[in-house]
Amino acid sequence: MAERRLCRTFPFSSGTLPEFVLHCVFEHIHRPEDRGAVSLVCREWYSVERWTRQKLTITCCYAISPSRLTQRFPALQVLKIKGKPRASMFGLVPDDWGGYAGPWISEISVNCKSLYALHLRRMVVIDEDLSTLAEELGGMLQMLKLDRCSGFSTTGLQVITKSCRNLREFSVEESAVRDINGDWLKELSRHNTALQSLDISGTDIIHVDLDDLSSLITNCKSLLSLKLNELELEDLNETLKTTTALEELGGVLIGLRMDMEVRDNINLPNTLTSLVALCYGGMREGDDIINSLVQPIAPRLRRLDLQYTCLTLDGHSRLLTHCTNLQALEVLDDVGDDGLHIIAQRCQNLRQLRVERGDKRFQQGLITQRGLISIATNCHMLEYIAACVSDINNAALSTIAFNCPNLRDFRLVLVDQANEDSEYPLDDGIRDLMITRPKLRRLALYVREGFLTDQGMKEIGMYGKNLEWVLLGLTGESDESIKLFANGCPSLKRLEIRDYVFSEAAITASVLNMPALKYVWVEAYRNTDTGRDLLPLTQNFWCVELINKPNGPAQFFAYRSLAEKRTDLPSCVRILG
Repeated sequence: MAERRLCRTFPFSSGTLPEFVLHCVFEHIHRPEDRGAVSLVCREWYSVERWTRQKLTITCCYAISPSRLTQRFPALQVLKIKGKPRASMFGLVPDDWGGYAGPWISEISVNCKSLYALHLRRMVVIDEDLSTLAEELGGMLQMLKLDRCSGFSTTGLQVITKSCRNLREFSVEESAVRDINGDWLKELSRHNTALQSLDISGTDIIHVDLDDLSSLITNCKSLLSLKLNELELEDLNETLKTTTALEELGGVLIGLRMDMEVRDNINLPNTLTSLVALCYGGMREGDDIINSLVQPIAPRLRRLDLQYTCLTLDGHSRLLTHCTNLQALEVLDDVGDDGLHIIAQRCQNLRQLRVERGDKRFQQGLITQRGLISIATNCHMLEYIAACVSDINNAALSTIAFNCPNLRDFRLVLVDQANEDSEYPLDDGIRDLMITRPKLRRLALYVREGFLTDQGMKEIGMYGKNLEWVLLGLTGESDESIKLFANGCPSLKRLEIRDYVFSEAAITASVLNMPALKYVWVEAYRNTDTGRDLLPLTQNFWCVELINKPNGPAQFFAYRSLAEKRTDLPSCVRILG
């Protein structure tokens, strides 16, 4: 139907073009903002844009009604819908907040017959929803990702894997899945020979029959990515030998039953370029085991996640010395400054670096400005840096600014208490970062009180021309800082702020001063209990939700909305106005 419409030519009038010409032009317009702008030119352009929009992301499932979406874009092929605020991933939002996928699945199953890829993130999905999806779109669906979702079981997954026989990507990563049986995997192995990616990592799925898994790998010759949920490598050894194209392996458990003789008979596939969430089941004595398994393929690896390997400082150094072609690396701060120095010397093609907080009980190392300066000085291709550090100074931030020209995403978290010789505020380093890296799109700064002043907030707003997402914690000194910040950031769409001195009135004035902003989540601010100073937002197409988390600080979530007031409000949420 869409193709017939696109082949139709509108009657010529002054300033119009044949629709097929517009279609060719629109194919080269990808940014949603740009497509939205051209759709306002005239009715003909609006219609062409309506029928040629193939991909869409809904940043909040309550920002628009499902029926309005399908009426506006009936030819969608790829759809991503986000439910709960991002803060829910850290337990900061009540579990029963909402984010139900049922209304969306009911609507798109009937009115989006071109849809072949669906990604639901942080939503509540029940088995009946999956049955509806399978019944209506089973023949079309090629990609289904239930990312950090909840509410469904392996029974629902079985309906999907039995009915959807063209799946190429199937993921339930980090989702709360009730594991009833493993029949879903049996059906997947029987019916989906085109599968390229399977991800059940971070779930409670334990019923995985090795024969079914072996059958899946045998039948799916194009399987490129396999992320499991802590299956023993020893049990997978024979199965992995049959893979011919596997490039990414994750969620494999090493060490609980592995002795020297067993270890010598296990080899990871030579085709691997990515090891994700490689787990060691011991307690800090896995250096030899991990190194003996990974070192033979280390020079070929492009991505490596060592957060769950329990390596010592020496174990990290021995392994990373061989990973000369790494492009993405995830480690704990146990790696220490010395480990970062090894990474800087040996992994100079690195594009993404993530350093998470380790377990205090087994703390071996810490990350400071010394390690970050070494990384920035040597790894000039970095595009993404996320680091939990115990100390930082302006020199480190300036070094990152002047040595990482491709940086698009920078996230910094200061942990523990400030040392007596800590250098702050960090205003100068942040200014260098914002001025030198104008293409920075994502920024997170969770520091300590006094480490970023009102002036630093002003610098972010003044020079953050391309920032689209910002998370700020314990920054600024007064209401003036959020106002100064809001005077800039013309492209900012999402804002998250925690542990602030800001008042409701200052936050409201700032939000109204940022025209591109779509949603804002705030926790621990100077609230009025009733939310009266947030009321002006409700007059400007903002829906403001006051969230009551037992024994938690004041919190609200606000988002631009064209939909009516939602009807699934839990007792913990009160909508203003």
